Amino acid sequence: MFRFLKLSSAIVLLICFNFISYSQNKFVSTKGKIIVGLDGKELKLKGINIGNWLEPEGYMFKFEKAESSRKIFEVFNEIIAPDEAEKFWNNFRGNYITENDIKFIKESGFNSIRVPFDYKLFTGVDFYSTCETPGFKLLDNVIKWSSKYKIFVILDMHCAPGGQTGANIDDSWGYPYLYENVESQNLTIKIWKEIANRYKNKKYVLGYDLLNEPIAPYFDTEKLNSMLEPLYIKITKAIRTVDKNHIIILGGAQWDSNFNIFHKPFDSKLVYTFHVYWSDTTQSVIQKFIDFSDKYNVPIWLGESGENTMQWISSFRNLLERNDVGWCFWTFKRLDTDRSIVSINQPDGYNKIIDYANTNRQTFEEIRKALPNRDTVMKATEEYLNNIKLKNCKVNEDYLKALGLK
Repeated sequence: MFRFLKLSSAIVLLICFNFISYSQNKFVSTKGKIIVGLDGKELKLKGINIGNWLEPEGYMFKFEKAESSRKIFEVFNEIIAPDEAEKFWNNFRGNYITENDIKFIKESGFNSIRVPFDYKLFTGVDFYSTCETPGFKLLDNVIKWSSKYKIFVILDMHCAPGGQTGANIDDSWGYPYLYENVESQNLTIKIWKEIANRYKNKKYVLGYDLLNEPIAPYFDTEKLNSMLEPLYIKITKAIRTVDKNHIIILGGAQWDSNFNIFHKPFDSKLVYTFHVYWSDTTQSVIQKFIDFSDKYNVPIWLGESGENTMQWISSFRNLLERNDVGWCFWTFKRLDTDRSIVSINQPDGYNKIIDYANTNRQTFEEIRKALPNRDTVMKATEEYLNNIKLKNCKVNEDYLKALGLK
């Protein structure tokens, strides 16, 4: 009888231990097809992308020809001079996202953010500054604020060395050289390992989105697609030498839409992400991703969508939720639009900047002839830096309603 009681007590203790360990996690993890939160329950992600902050995109400045980061930097270098442009970008980073923005995101009902970044912020090789590597300082701040307000952070390498897409969105040189250049791959691995080592104990860092929208569809996809998963494996192995805690997020080829490049999962904490823009909002649009999740018993997550009507956003968001798929829409803040959560008021004189950015400037003579009045554009940039502060922006309530938030 005594031996039976001892055995029973041991079983009870084991059950209690398992219950406690499952009911409270130190980090977000995965279990089958679900993402498990810090409370041990399913974490249904409702997120927003912090686009344009650490990787500027031309259309968010209303530029048509200056599409990528380096071309945007060239515009500002030319119209206000490199020294003033460096001050502009430092102030831009400091004003665009602050603690107040993260607090607002939490109060609006989101539980996560995705932070796209340019690898150059961690290398000191920058188009507007070679004096510092501000990447970690900026990520430290946003992670600190997010931890304070209990917002989960997904770190997304939007621009990888050599270029992972070959398009403007990764500030590449017109081809995804990453997959064919060992040096670029090694630098990508090095940066991710440094990031993982720095944030390995941060519980509100949900995970690492290794490469945004790899391999545009207009290249030799048959050749390049076969190189993607092996690179993911290399990056993941390097991360796991310093961080076994956090989720690794893998996007499919061709704008994160092609999961055929994947084989059996190679790590125990993987989430697979897909992006959808300008499609129907029917089950057929996401069924292939659902089938992948079922086949391999892994979580899937919508990392980007939006840039559409409120009716479309509402319909697509409802489709995702009916299928128990977490989401992260694009984007939080943008200039003069109703297709973001927050709209930045366009400054007086800003049209002069837009006109210059959209001008053909292939020669120095063309640059000289096109340059706008410097006083006008200096005032416009100063006003812009003030307007990007949350308190001076307009909240698009209809966008929040379309996402089912307040």
